[in-house]
Amino acid sequence: MATITHSVAEQMAELQRGAAEVLTIPDLEKKLRRGVPLRIKAGFDPTAPDLHLGHTVLINKLRQFQQFGHEVTFLIGDFTGMIGDPTGRNATRPRLTPEEIKSNARTYQQQIYKILDPATTRIDFNSRWFGPMNAAGLIEIAARHTVARMLERDDFSKRFRANQPIALHEFLYPLVQGYDSVALRADVELGGTDQKFNLLVGRQLQEQYGQEPQVVLTMPLLEGLDGVNKMSKSLGNFIAITDAPDDMFGKLMSISDDLMWRYFELLSFRPLASIAALKSEITTGRNPRDVKFELAQEIVTRFHDAAAAGRAQAEFVARFRQGALPEKIDTVTVPTDGKPLRLGNVLKAAGLAASASEANRLIDQGAVRLGQDAATLEKVSTRDTSLATPGSYLLQVGKLRFLRVNLQPAEQR
Repeated sequence: MATITHSVAEQMAELQRGAAEVLTIPDLEKKLRRGVPLRIKAGFDPTAPDLHLGHTVLINKLRQFQQFGHEVTFLIGDFTGMIGDPTGRNATRPRLTPEEIKSNARTYQQQIYKILDPATTRIDFNSRWFGPMNAAGLIEIAARHTVARMLERDDFSKRFRANQPIALHEFLYPLVQGYDSVALRADVELGGTDQKFNLLVGRQLQEQYGQEPQVVLTMPLLEGLDGVNKMSKSLGNFIAITDAPDDMFGKLMSISDDLMWRYFELLSFRPLASIAALKSEITTGRNPRDVKFELAQEIVTRFHDAAAAGRAQAEFVARFRQGALPEKIDTVTVPTDGKPLRLGNVLKAAGLAASASEANRLIDQGAVRLGQDAATLEKVSTRDTSLATPGSYLLQVGKLRFLRVNLQPAEQR
């Protein structure tokens, strides 16, 4: 059995770092005072092939528990992933195939060891208990919850009031996730703030099954590169932990000075006192860019190595102090029916903006440049700008994001 390595006070201080809510603090303290390793669980549905830095907020917290000597389970929701989490949805989520789930799950297993200790990390799959379960078993779980309680959930109640359809299988998702805690006899479950309802269902089901209810620890949702929306692959504002060192470094340097502190708190392994010292240095005149270098160095080193981080910083300095373009610029093809395409729609189609309105905001802020190559890049001054001629265009958003866009007639695709 693992040994607890820190006092209760030390654990409580570090485990609450960056947390949005602990339900409840007295319950967590009581569990820690027993002096034995707790069973810590966090579940991840493999709905996309790669983890991004937003996912690592939870994984970092798992790492803290692990370093204190607790038993950590990284639960891959290969069963729940086929249901589809309805959290935050105003329509039924498309279901993934078993093949997609298995492929994504394999990549998760490879990626988490960038943070967690492979020797002491337990990986489990909720298909282990749900796969053999028959219909009677699922009905038994469903009998322990009510429709009224389900409709207390914000996204369900909104859809119900708006006469938008709610599929019956979506009601099963919180129950199935909650039962995971019963199956694992979890002492603590971690999740994002958007998962609070599901996590509390886990507490309720544990009580129903005669278990001591788990402590729920929720972590904030990390804002993406736009500084507004939560980091998401679908919004294109993410930093994948598999990004190349140069790309990862450049994206981290593109975040605002204010957002930098949010990333330090939720992503950095530095002590809080060290982060406070960096803030103090900025108030006395240190350039925020140099502090951001330290953040980017730490994150790139974690997912690659120190040498790669050093090269990425040198590349960044050379590129943006000398006005050079990145060595590698991705290319996307945007179809056109022959009519002029407003630039805002092109930015959205190319993944440089989450929506046409965000694209227009970027244009209004003077953050978009357009040209055929580096020599012809010019700031776009009006949102009425359109691309009328098929061909290749170079787009720049902010200082760091470059993309070549091939505007191609639909019949040629």
